[in-house]
Amino acid sequence: MLPRRTFIAAGIAAGIVAALHPAWGKDAAAALKPIVTPVLQTSTTIIGQPIAYPAGEAEVTAAIVTIPPGGQTGWHVHAVPLFGYMLQGELTVDYGAKGTHTYRSGEALMEAMNWPHNGMNKGTVPVRILTVYAGAKGIATAEPVAHQP
Repeated sequence: MLPRRTFIAAGIAAGIVAALHPAWGKDAAAALKPIVTPVLQTSTTIIGQPIAYPAGEAEVTAAIVTIPPGGQTGWHVHAVPLFGYMLQGELTVDYGAKGTHTYRSGEALMEAMNWPHNGMNKGTVPVRILTVYAGAKGIATAEPVAHQP
């Protein structure tokens, strides 16, 4: 065990260093603060629709959707707002008359609401998407629909 005076001397030395170099103390405090990196801020969906929340008792659902290479979601619609964050791979989504869009790893999106679309994994690795649905109890997060032209 070190003598008490060693701890006192170390404390005095640290105080002198901090007084001579105040930025060092600030850098240490800054290193402990969380870093917030926005990934998406929007009031519209990917196809320009205003985001509208359903009536009823709020219910948030979060899931990771995995689509194997060559797989697809099938044509479907969402009656609730859906935030997605691409964790892995590339997903090409066909929005019919609204065109197609390819989402890549690290990108975020607000999915179309009440608009038929089909997601396809045309790549060689599984697509993984973190999805967060801002819905209401009793309302499905997705519903299948007939194929769209």
